[in-house]
Amino acid sequence: MVWSAMLPAFLASMVEFVEALTIVLAVGVTVNWRSSLLGAGAAMLLLAALVATFGSTLVLFPIGILRLIVGIVLIFFGMQWLKKSLLRYCGLKTLHDEAAIYEEKMRELRIHGAISSAEFNGFGFLVSFKSVLLEGLEVAFIVITFGATAAANEVAGIWRAAAGALLAFLVVVILGLALNSPLTRIPENTLKFTVGIMLVTFGTFWAGEGLGIEWPLSDLFLLVLVACYLILSTLIVWWLRPHGIVQKQLKAEGGVIRS
Repeated sequence: MVWSAMLPAFLASMVEFVEALTIVLAVGVTVNWRSSLLGAGAAMLLLAALVATFGSTLVLFPIGILRLIVGIVLIFFGMQWLKKSLLRYCGLKTLHDEAAIYEEKMRELRIHGAISSAEFNGFGFLVSFKSVLLEGLEVAFIVITFGATAAANEVAGIWRAAAGALLAFLVVVILGLALNSPLTRIPENTLKFTVGIMLVTFGTFWAGEGLGIEWPLSDLFLLVLVACYLILSTLIVWWLRPHGIVQKQLKAEGGVIRS
């Protein structure tokens, strides 16, 4: 299944690259573009080396064991994304706002002094490097795990997942250069929820295969798992939404609900 490696890698990478772009833009505008782009470039070189090293290591494992391990990891990883998304939908967590994050990072950088020259700045380099590295590590994890388990040929699968991540990178960079601002119109919260559903779905499917389970309908059973997790997520949001409404009332009224 080509799409089972490329599509999740593309969507998850979109989320991570948008977050990284926000910081890179803030550093470029507040400090200078040279330091910001050098930091981003250095982080991407390190990430490429990590993918090449650990991707080749994973292919040494038997596919059954690999799918079991990766499936379990993906379930926990995806549940973290789902938890954040569901809490936001319920109103118990503030919606992710790239514009607000951009402004906040700009304020933090200005504390260290705005530098408009083209001279290399170590602080700006490190901020950009750290943000791209941290977000990129999640991309690398998804590329390696999805690629190594989504296809019978692990190397081919990793290349397919890497192609999905590269496509997401190009889309985000092109939009970022065109707009020269945070990509606030990309529905990142919805993307995170979608990716979370996909991670736990594929994680469940592959972990089951690793345990020797023969799923009914073969690969089509993925759609059944997606439906189950969507229904469960809807029930969780319905159950927790009243708590989110109460929390908003408390914040609006200074911690006291008026009768």
